[in-house]
Amino acid sequence: MTVTVLFFAQARERAGCARATLELAESATVGDLEGTIRRDYPRVAELFPTLAIAVDGELARAATRIRPGAEVALLPPVSGG
Repeated sequence: MTVTVLFFAQARERAGCARATLELAESATVGDLEGTIRRDYPRVAELFPTLAIAVDGELARAATRIRPGAEVALLPPVSGG
């Protein structure tokens, strides 16, 4: 299945693009997607301990299943004051 990954802030800088289209197995989870990103975008992988991941606008955990055509956002922590 095909999913769209959106990279924000540091993740975008490290990926070298704002979005990517990835192919995953039909039964893929967020954990599977993380493995694909670690392989294809190793500089983004360093951020995973601090990233939040949203699938179709909802925060997700590693076990969350991803549906075909989903939009997955990698969200770095927000700072401000």
